[in-house]
Amino acid sequence: MEKIELQAQIRQSVGKSLNSLRKDGFLPSVVYGHGFETLPIQLRYKDFEKAFKAAGESTLINLKIGDKEEPTVIKDVQRDPVTDQIIHADFYKVNLKEKIKAKVPVVFIGESEAVKGGGILVKTVSELEVEALPQDLPHEISVDISVLNSFGDEIKIKDIKVLDDVKIEANPEDVVALVQEPREEKAEEVAPSVEEVEVIKKEPSAAEAMEGEGEKTTEEKR
Repeated sequence: MEKIELQAQIRQSVGKSLNSLRKDGFLPSVVYGHGFETLPIQLRYKDFEKAFKAAGESTLINLKIGDKEEPTVIKDVQRDPVTDQIIHADFYKVNLKEKIKAKVPVVFIGESEAVKGGGILVKTVSELEVEALPQDLPHEISVDISVLNSFGDEIKIKDIKVLDDVKIEANPEDVVALVQEPREEKAEEVAPSVEEVEVIKKEPSAAEAMEGEGEKTTEEKR
């Protein structure tokens, strides 16, 4: 795996002055960890963006602060709710001899014969939590869907191939992908073959109305 390095400086700016820092192209951040005093830092936004794209939140980053180099992973990023631009980042200093847990994105690769035959691919996860030494954490987990050849076929956690030193923190029987049969389209309602006849209520004529009244009067007399 390619070594990822990132240059940082100790940060003096706090509070409202952080906006000026961002306008100058810097990203305010912090570094913390077990047995490590929290340290405010700043780094070039473009450098961070490049490293974050390569490392995500699981790959080891060697953070250079002055003349020291700290092994870290990106623990969290904060984004602007309007622009979605990253405005702050947290780095977690790790111990290379201690295993840690991290969420790793899942990438689906390959082509499924069942899907090509009209099946619907259902993906149940987008990331998985794993446990490993920091230097063994994968950048992503690949799931090959080419094994899905028939409707109803599934891929479970136990089917995913990872390094022996990497443990997926999930039930081995959990399904991560499956192929469903295509949904049948409902048959269109067939219009009746005979013409619909509109029944119009006929209003009685004046003569018929009078005749009716006459019959009513005769009945009343009876």
